[in-house]
Amino acid sequence: MSGWQQNLIIAPILIPLLAGALLLFFDERQRVVKAMISVVSCLALVAIAVSLFRFASYGPERFEGVYLLGNWPAPFGIVLVVDRLSALMLVLASILAVPTLVYALARWHAAGAHFHSLFQFLLMGLNGAFLTGDLFNLFVFFEVMLAASYGLLMHGSGPMRVKAGLHYIAVNLAAALCFLIGVSAIYGSAGTLNMADLAVRIGEIEGDRRMLLEAGAAILGIVFLIKAGMWPLNFWLPAAYSAATAPVAGIFAIMSKVGIYVILRLSLLVFGQGESAGLGLNVLLYGGMATVAFGTIGVLASQALGRLASYSVLVSSGTLLAVLGLNNGMVTAGALFYMVSSTLTIAAFFLLIELVERGQDAGASVLAVTMEAYGDADEEEQEVEVGVTMPATIAVLGVCFAACGILLSGLPPLSGFLAKFAMMTGMIGSGVASDAPIPASVWWIVALLILSGLAALISMTRAGIRTFWASMEGTVPRVLVMEMAPVLLLIAMTLALTVQAGPAMRYMEETVNGLQHPATYIDAVINARRVGVEEPGGPEGGGGI
Repeated sequence: MSGWQQNLIIAPILIPLLAGALLLFFDERQRVVKAMISVVSCLALVAIAVSLFRFASYGPERFEGVYLLGNWPAPFGIVLVVDRLSALMLVLASILAVPTLVYALARWHAAGAHFHSLFQFLLMGLNGAFLTGDLFNLFVFFEVMLAASYGLLMHGSGPMRVKAGLHYIAVNLAAALCFLIGVSAIYGSAGTLNMADLAVRIGEIEGDRRMLLEAGAAILGIVFLIKAGMWPLNFWLPAAYSAATAPVAGIFAIMSKVGIYVILRLSLLVFGQGESAGLGLNVLLYGGMATVAFGTIGVLASQALGRLASYSVLVSSGTLLAVLGLNNGMVTAGALFYMVSSTLTIAAFFLLIELVERGQDAGASVLAVTMEAYGDADEEEQEVEVGVTMPATIAVLGVCFAACGILLSGLPPLSGFLAKFAMMTGMIGSGVASDAPIPASVWWIVALLILSGLAALISMTRAGIRTFWASMEGTVPRVLVMEMAPVLLLIAMTLALTVQAGPAMRYMEETVNGLQHPATYIDAVINARRVGVEEPGGPEGGGGI
């Protein structure tokens, strides 16, 4: 890996940090300038994330995706690491950021102060959490992400957002305290917080120190299960996500995946082998199944589309947690495919909800609506339109709504079906191939996957009939091109994922294989070369500042 490629590893953190800080110097009335800076930052993040993704996919056999902050060697200094999993999450976050930001530029970025700075700091926290190889640094980026999300959740004001935001803040502050307690217990027992070094030392820890380490890991696990939305720790999520503005809820679709990412990383890197192997897998398995059941009931019971989307987040998180609890490589690969598909789908659905509901309650929208479909508007009113009314607006919204319903319910032929099929094939096929009886837990997960899909189909069909087929008493919503385009882009990404399902699944399988055999990752972090320092048996190289 060349020097400039090595320095790209820190760019996903530096770019939103600098952009967010720069935006603070502009007055809120300079919206065009702030929007341009924010969009350029997000586009740059996409380009860099794709570059790192390509390197992680097609790079040399020797893993060199390590950046030494301050040029200090691990485990004494902070390291940033990009492998297949972190590169995948970077691409997903950056691709999600662009359409949600563009959507916000239509109206929501002007509904409060410092939207663009908060948005950039949120991306900084997300990218840092995906790249860091150190638990304390993970806490820092976790807090940056949460601090930005506090402001974004209450952006646009309103009593519902303030109430949900205060609950959200209280829960996450308690989680942050638990994070510190867990990290302190791990450091007190292992003497390190570097993930790779911790994976090396954990085999040497015995007796009371091991008990303290496992207790710290359990407390840390609770923190990330809260963020992932596992039942019964998910009481805050439906209210928070449904109260947020559409673009904020869209970018929040990936925040629950941060908890999934960290759990997957630590369970395979640190607790994949030795006496502590499999720590907490039963909690993930049964807690995930309970979350899917809870989310399925919520999906069926939801009358508001925002609540339906929020409970769909819980179904997605519960599915991933339950599958990770099986500790099966083939199933985990399908789960990663499902994670990408469900995140894109739910983000598109959150954006679509506001456009669909705009026609049902014209008074609730700050944008003007057209009465052209009923012939009640005169020519003078049409000449002072704000924005451009898209032709066949209802038809386009209906097609997008149907696509989201198919994806959420897992019907063929889209990526939602392929993801569930891959997971169920891995679960059942593993038992058949080994001639061993298939565990009852596998059949329960398969049943829950089918039932959750059926519940999503029923709920989406009911909502679609009520919205598009009922007698039209509302008005045709005025939808700007820059609002509809992000939804179409996200749905197009799921279509691309469907078409490229073969290469995508191969990438997921290779990602899981690397996670299950972490020796290369550990060796790369521990033996990362420093800049300007002659290493034994090799030339100068490596990353750092």
